[in-house]
Amino acid sequence: MDMIELDGGQGGGQLLRSALTLSLCTGIGFTLQNIRAIRRKPGLMRQHLTAVNAAARVGNACTHGAALGATSLRFEPGVVSAGDYHFATGSAGSATLVLQTVLPALWRAPQPSRLRLEGGTHNPLAPSADFIADSYLPSLARMGVQASMQLLQHGFHPAGGGVIEVQVQPCAALQAPQLEQRPALHALQAQVLMSGLSSSIGLRELQVLADTLGVDPHPRHVQSIRPALGPGNVALVRVQHGSHVEVFDGHGERGVSAEQVGARLSARVQQYLQGNAYVGEYLSDQLLLPMALAGGGAFTTHVISDHLASNARLIEKFLPVEFDWQPHEGAWRVTVEA
Repeated sequence: MDMIELDGGQGGGQLLRSALTLSLCTGIGFTLQNIRAIRRKPGLMRQHLTAVNAAARVGNACTHGAALGATSLRFEPGVVSAGDYHFATGSAGSATLVLQTVLPALWRAPQPSRLRLEGGTHNPLAPSADFIADSYLPSLARMGVQASMQLLQHGFHPAGGGVIEVQVQPCAALQAPQLEQRPALHALQAQVLMSGLSSSIGLRELQVLADTLGVDPHPRHVQSIRPALGPGNVALVRVQHGSHVEVFDGHGERGVSAEQVGARLSARVQQYLQGNAYVGEYLSDQLLLPMALAGGGAFTTHVISDHLASNARLIEKFLPVEFDWQPHEGAWRVTVEA
């Protein structure tokens, strides 16, 4: 079996997840050293270990070193099998990141699959379930991927307990996306989710978003989650240009006022709105892998993040593609060619 040696010393969990996905899709194994070495707690945490075990099960793979806290891993993929899968992080670790790890392999399988994932659905350092449903999966759909998600239970940090179910259909070939000229603004909406906390906090966040972005501040946009498995608060802003939706979120935390949460979220949304880039920062690095599997495509984004750059270089190790990014009309134009 072909094997690639990787060093995770300059990145976080994304390098591990991308390596797992690419290994499943290419049949190329890898060894990864210095896993999450730059993080405060290096090595595999629960959500990373869940992603490894999920990839191993979906891809009938052999693993060496898959344990909590491990800083090195060997992964030898087998044949990907469609099926009915259930994976749980056992904590508030992100269920959506586990989904993104195995989804590309499953849409390349010859039969449909169903996933039930348990863990965090709204975490500060991971794509929210709303982002997956409204931005990520629709972007994949325009490339030909048929996948739908249902949020059965919200899970906030640190309690977790969230549940999502995803249906995935086979996709024989991906269409290369061309996401360069952003359409006119169609809609701007805000929503605040509250779990085990006073709705007044959400109303204050919503009022800041109304004052700065002009969204509707009606109390109906504050949703109390029941049953409340633990305290949680996230403010969401959906920005729609044509059929494309970007989802931005801001998370409440101890010692940070509702007004600060709203202001920080508003600033990120305004940065996107004031530019002319098609794709937001977080979606941009997540589109690289499906674009590489499609063998082409282009998009504009307002920033080349460290995540995007490191993900591009990793993908190039597994697939015969080359990424490039150049300044373009006040933004960055990102392209991939086979």
